Amino acid sequence: MRKKKQKGTPDEREQAAAGEEEQQALQDGGAPLLVHLMALRRVLIVSAAAVAVAFVLVFYLAIEKLMAWIIGPIADRGIEIIYTAMSEALVTKFKVAIVAAIILASPVIIWQVWSFIKPALYPKEKKTFRGLFLVALLLFLLGVAFCYLAVYTLAVDFFLVAGDNLAKPMLSIDKYVSFLFGFIVPFGVAFQLPVALYLTTRMGLTNAKMLASKRKFVILGIFVLAAVLTPPDVVSQLALGLPMILLYEIGILACRLTKPKERE
Repeated sequence: MRKKKQKGTPDEREQAAAGEEEQQALQDGGAPLLVHLMALRRVLIVSAAAVAVAFVLVFYLAIEKLMAWIIGPIADRGIEIIYTAMSEALVTKFKVAIVAAIILASPVIIWQVWSFIKPALYPKEKKTFRGLFLVALLLFLLGVAFCYLAVYTLAVDFFLVAGDNLAKPMLSIDKYVSFLFGFIVPFGVAFQLPVALYLTTRMGLTNAKMLASKRKFVILGIFVLAAVLTPPDVVSQLALGLPMILLYEIGILACRLTKPKERE
């Protein structure tokens, strides 16, 4: 069989050969990237499916009990919840069901994310990551529980007493639920402070001595942050600021026991 003669000048043939080599290199180097993208696609699909199944279960089996639990602090005080738009009550139920579905499906989501990042970690890093993740999750749940059980009712009483002689409370269900979520989530995030201090110390960015010397500035910053994250009342700001100061002190103690990671 006669070999097909290439057309064009020698420069053109050389340029075409270089282009073929570059394309082959991109294909060879793109294979791992394609594998990672397929793995990420699987994580997203499985996580979305878990949330969808949990949403259906929550919405059709538990949404009424969940809504009754959410509006409990207001209903116990004899205040009636209203809605001011035709779709407001249904949309609010959807919002609550989605949040509950994400929480219910979180074990599946966490497992999928862990299976995606685990191959990139060394054995020692896997152990550290699992410990930090568990501590961070427990601190978040502790912050949410502390807010709802100890702080939120105080804030509700404060607002109701503040407007008692001014007007009759007629609370919209959508605004009330948004207020509740906007109130408790910052507590869960703020309770991550010890984990953040541990990570910065581990990375060599901070140490226990430096954190202790900056205590007064940190306390000022904590109350400024509490004023931004919480509703505009002193009770809510103190309720978030004081636990954060305690968590800061716990973080300093943890940093005293932490050695910075050695740089290679």
